[in-house]
Amino acid sequence: MSVSALVRITRPHNAVVAGLTALLGYLIATGTLTSPSLLLAVVVVLVTAAGNVINDVYDIEIDRINRPERPIPSGEISLRGAKVYTVALFAGGIALAALTTPLCLLIALINSVILVAYAVWLKRTPVFGNIAVAYLTASIFLFGGAFAGIEGLIRNISLATITFLATVAREVLKDAEDVDGDAAGGARTLPMIIGIQGTGVVAFACAAAPWRQASSPSATGGASSTSSPSGLWTPSSSSGPRGVSGAPHPIVSGNPGQPRSCGPGCLPRSRSLRLPR
Repeated sequence: MSVSALVRITRPHNAVVAGLTALLGYLIATGTLTSPSLLLAVVVVLVTAAGNVINDVYDIEIDRINRPERPIPSGEISLRGAKVYTVALFAGGIALAALTTPLCLLIALINSVILVAYAVWLKRTPVFGNIAVAYLTASIFLFGGAFAGIEGLIRNISLATITFLATVAREVLKDAEDVDGDAAGGARTLPMIIGIQGTGVVAFACAAAPWRQASSPSATGGASSTSSPSGLWTPSSSSGPRGVSGAPHPIVSGNPGQPRSCGPGCLPRSRSLRLPR
């Protein structure tokens, strides 16, 4: 059992990106980063790594076909060694989560249970496996926001929803790519039920949903509305994300009390554009 194999089985790039995403979630919720918030990244890296390892433990037959170079099917790590490694990673992540906030600890515990359930049986359950992965991905933003309390978590719900829908689209497309290996491993995925073409339609619908919602009257507030958007926020929204109290988000708002600009690239209505003659 080499150190290289122990690192590769955790999918380190995936785990590190997840950790950085937790910090981004905290930054979005509060507008700043603090030294204690760095602990969020470590917790997410450990729990994500544990989920990746246990997924490989239960996917050994599928990986023999789809990914034979992975550490377990290639023999670099034994099944028993991978299970012990999983327990150690989960224990380390949850122990550090206990040093954050009760809300963060709760999310870490729930996500750890879902990661185990996904590896054991949810992965082989049509739709529910995709939903589990999408929730786990989106919940990283909620975890980061939760470090600032319940208000921070609520501020990140719109972004988490967009991430959830985009991840559902990605996951069902990945299932379409892995149909042969999944069938050999006993999994029953959405493409096996509705076909590749139907899966493509589902993926497109999920990916397009946030943009349809953002462009709807309820999302933009309509021509006569002066309230904050009620739909999903997107970067193209002129009003930007809003906090739970209806105040502009600290990252995108200007100085308090100053008029907000109409957005990059546009001109105030009170000015006219004069072209040189």
